Amino acid sequence: MGGKKRSLAFPEDSFPPEWVYAVGVGSVERVGPVLRFCLTDAAAPRYSDAQIDDYRGRPRRCFPWRPPLRMTVRARFSHPAGVLRGTAGFGFWNDPFLMTGGRVPALPRAVWFFYASPPSDMKLDLDVPGWGWKAATIDAGTPQALVWAPLAPLLVPLMNLRALYRRLWPPIQQALRVREALIRADMTEWHLYTLEWRGRAVRFEVDGEPVLEGAPSPRGPLGFVMWMDNQYMVATPWGRLGWGLLDVPGAQWMEVEEVTFQPLPGI
Repeated sequence: MGGKKRSLAFPEDSFPPEWVYAVGVGSVERVGPVLRFCLTDAAAPRYSDAQIDDYRGRPRRCFPWRPPLRMTVRARFSHPAGVLRGTAGFGFWNDPFLMTGGRVPALPRAVWFFYASPPSDMKLDLDVPGWGWKAATIDAGTPQALVWAPLAPLLVPLMNLRALYRRLWPPIQQALRVREALIRADMTEWHLYTLEWRGRAVRFEVDGEPVLEGAPSPRGPLGFVMWMDNQYMVATPWGRLGWGLLDVPGAQWMEVEEVTFQPLPGI
């Protein structure tokens, strides 16, 4: 059943101080009518992050969000795709990498608008580059995905052969519930980003126009996150794995004017 909207309009509305996570040279601050997530002169030896989230200190089973749900965010960035450095975005995930608490590591689940700059290369969707500004879903812990895990030592070398990669990866991608689409809209302009997370599928829109429809739905519960940091990640079907930190000369930021959550009818 539908329910009341839950919204955060900056700067009029406040949010719990425990939502804020700023490390290194990251900062989260109110600037006039917006909330600004900023990195200033980040240096590669040190992790820097500007973030708000609503799951800090909670076990994953108590994360607050499940489908059916609509999230809308009005936001813009200081730099375009390819110039903005690190990762950034907003949406829902299960915080699998122990970034905000002493939980057991987990396989990733996420439904979000996600940006990663080079040298990131997370080539999870057959037809989408491994970096860029994307609408994306993943649920790597499904029973279907776990069936493939014992075959990884055999499959990874085969993925280096392009013809075999194009034949073998699609069923694995489907099992991982991975779907991605590049967002062509200019990141530096104000846009209204909407995702509708339902029990069976997810729809993403930018300014009311669909950018990804019928994406597989990750399982809940998940936590809300909105962030900008200076990391990069590499994960490809042909066995490249990596992680590191980037220099961010000067200042780069994400500005957010409003965030709205609305329960949806149906399943």
